[in-house]
Amino acid sequence: MDGFKLFFDIVGVFFVAYMIGYSSFLFLSVTVGSSTLYHSKLRNRLKSELSGEYYIPVSIVIPAYNEEVTIEQSIKSLLALEYKLYEIVIVDDGSKDDTSKVVVEAFNMHRINRPIQRRIACQPEEMIYESLDFKVPITLIRKKNGGKADALNMGINASKYPYFICMDADSVLQYDSLEKIVRPVLEEGDVVAVGGTVRPCNGAKIENGRVVSYHMPNRILPCMQVLEYDRSFLAARILFDKFNGSIIISGAFGLFKKSVVIDAGGYDSTTMGEDMELVVKLHEFCREHNYKYRIRYATDAVCWTQAPERLGDLCKQRRRWHIGLFQSMTRHRKLLANPKYGLVGTISYIYFLIYELFSPYIEIFGVVTMVLASFVDLLNIPFMILFLLIYIVYSAILSLTAFFARIHTIDLKLKFTDVLKAILLCILEVSCLRFMLAFVRAKALIGYKKKKHSWGRIERKKIELN
Repeated sequence: MDGFKLFFDIVGVFFVAYMIGYSSFLFLSVTVGSSTLYHSKLRNRLKSELSGEYYIPVSIVIPAYNEEVTIEQSIKSLLALEYKLYEIVIVDDGSKDDTSKVVVEAFNMHRINRPIQRRIACQPEEMIYESLDFKVPITLIRKKNGGKADALNMGINASKYPYFICMDADSVLQYDSLEKIVRPVLEEGDVVAVGGTVRPCNGAKIENGRVVSYHMPNRILPCMQVLEYDRSFLAARILFDKFNGSIIISGAFGLFKKSVVIDAGGYDSTTMGEDMELVVKLHEFCREHNYKYRIRYATDAVCWTQAPERLGDLCKQRRRWHIGLFQSMTRHRKLLANPKYGLVGTISYIYFLIYELFSPYIEIFGVVTMVLASFVDLLNIPFMILFLLIYIVYSAILSLTAFFARIHTIDLKLKFTDVLKAILLCILEVSCLRFMLAFVRAKALIGYKKKKHSWGRIERKKIELN
């Protein structure tokens, strides 16, 4: 019994230290994030920002696989952007549905013969279509299936501008997102990548790139993801941006300097987390070659994407994310606490290692420990309940702070019922959904190599776009 007591005392000390570290980081990041958003809104009101028409040529690359339901609306949203100098490149990665047919018919495309220089290795093209009937040129490339990273590499090869944006085929950009995401490049000449903000479009009605009405999604699961997304993008990413420590840019919306990406080898087609893998690779490449660089985060560049509405789809998504995280962390393990890589190695890498990669295993270990303690009658039930309540309330308050800060600073209006729904479901998200997804992430690495090239199918619905 003395051995059990010693074991549980050690476990208790570990979890207290673990939670203090996590809660302190979350508090700091949400505070910094909220402050940054409010100062940004104030600058916009005072017009103390870049004025005039400045444009950086940008290629928008959309990898697509079986996206016939959403691809047309996504392209239409891009044509509504208030930006003048860009092109749209759609890469159909051997879809088995009518993705290419939908694009060809909707945008009056014609087949052309066009050579594509292979600056990055990728599967060969099968057909190339082009349309010059709209405000910007649209190119469609149908290629042999090779996975999302391979499709992105094809898009980079086919693009003609010095910067490219990667975005998902089920997403739409806000009317000013392109202007906002290129702004850090105009402000600083050494920027090699910029991440945008991703928000679930479930519940949003978008017209000409503008959100004309917004309410919390009708279904519970997307509602909880809205809260989760806002906490994630407001919390860690703004804080990491302060010291050039961002090691992930969402694959749904990110801007990159093409020449540096090509020099670094492009997207890695052997990983399931090609978005994080590329950013970590850029950090490593630039540091090793003494290349002065910055990787930024644009808080006001918004991309609206579909959040999974079915639990099975959400589990597949989070499983894929965790595998991608594992692959990036293990492949670039030399960054760990390595002073050569600055704060990226000593803060960012360690945070993602402990509080992202290891967190599901730590949380499950905590649950197992509580069950074991109850069997040997060493569980302090009042203390356990108090600890869980403090954790839930603290996490919920920070999540709601992030959510309402984002709602206020982008001038969205919520009904009272939406506010009430957010408060109630926030508690459910941090107390139930988080632990449910911890089990999903913990099992993610079992047999993952068999499907390392799989896109992963998630049910899509047409985005409400006018």
